[in-house]
Amino acid sequence: MEDLFSQHQQTITLTKDKGELSCYPDWLNSSESGRFFQLLSKELAWNTETLLMAGKTIQSPRLVAWYGDEGKIYRYSGTSYKALPWHPGLQEIKSKLTSEFNAPINSVLTNLYRNGKDSVGWHADSERELGKQPIIFSLSLGASRYFDYRLKGKSNSKQRIELHAGTLLIMRGDFQQFWEHQVPKQLKITEPRINLTFRFINS
Repeated sequence: MEDLFSQHQQTITLTKDKGELSCYPDWLNSSESGRFFQLLSKELAWNTETLLMAGKTIQSPRLVAWYGDEGKIYRYSGTSYKALPWHPGLQEIKSKLTSEFNAPINSVLTNLYRNGKDSVGWHADSERELGKQPIIFSLSLGASRYFDYRLKGKSNSKQRIELHAGTLLIMRGDFQQFWEHQVPKQLKITEPRINLTFRFINS
């Protein structure tokens, strides 16, 4: 199968031994991304998640829902999530990803940023269930938002990408070991954004 990682993309070269971040600005066209946004914003089981941060329980500044193969469980920030059955819209995107990139996917964490006040802080997708070199497919729908990334322990290394509707971001190799990322607050933004992070978990 043809390796589409090497074609029609904007590749951000980090370093050979610190993983790879690839960006496909128009992976979905405006019609496709609009259709999925309308469908998923209305039909997914959006909930506020409870996180354990520095020994304290807090409510996350965004809505989430977890979908995947039967029996898949994902654990992070002191909470375990049992996957809901695949929504047809998510299944359609999953099939497109697996067909084009020939990578295994068995789950997706969906995030709804209601406006620019919603965010996610600095973190790495480095949970044990993901393995040492996970491939994370991150698809943006709806409003454009910033995606920041930086080397762990080096706050002055921050770089930024603006992710528009239909943009696919792929993190792979050792990216999660060396880098952390965030979606910062953007208070002037009033429109919602959906982020779908497809992955393979070992559980």
